[in-house]
Amino acid sequence: MIRRGVLLLAAVVVLGGCGYGLVGRTSSLPEDIEDVYVQPLGNRTTRSQVDLLLTQAIGAEFVKRRRFNLISDSRGADAVLTGIVTGFTERPVTFGSEGRGREYEIQITADMQFSRPGAEEPIWVRNGYRFRETYEIDISAADYFDRSDQAIEEVAEKFAEVIVIDLLEGF
Repeated sequence: MIRRGVLLLAAVVVLGGCGYGLVGRTSSLPEDIEDVYVQPLGNRTTRSQVDLLLTQAIGAEFVKRRRFNLISDSRGADAVLTGIVTGFTERPVTFGSEGRGREYEIQITADMQFSRPGAEEPIWVRNGYRFRETYEIDISAADYFDRSDQAIEEVAEKFAEVIVIDLLEGF
């Protein structure tokens, strides 16, 4: 019985010190960063306003997480988040009996960077983020409306959540 207790205690100590932690409890960022400016994302795609929707979603996610003060000018920032939307595709993935698309997939790709103003080396860089979202359309004339903008907004929310978590947790 004592042997089992010792083995259990040893396992707890070993597993407790293995480097695992709860998600959202750690950060690899410098502690002195408090004020962050989210620079409007660039857009290298042909889809207008996708950059604006993504920038707004990232700002909202920062506010929701409450780790940083989001500021409106880079001059007072301890760090700046920048990014470029490098890809946008929209394609049908399922078709109805008449040959028209019934479900579409949106894919957005972006490069992101978090750095101190004026610093040569960034604190955090992630290139090639790829986000996908599918949406269905009702192709009947009475109920038809373009849902791609709504799908882009949904992708933007997921994009922002992943970006901010990755930034905060250092993944």
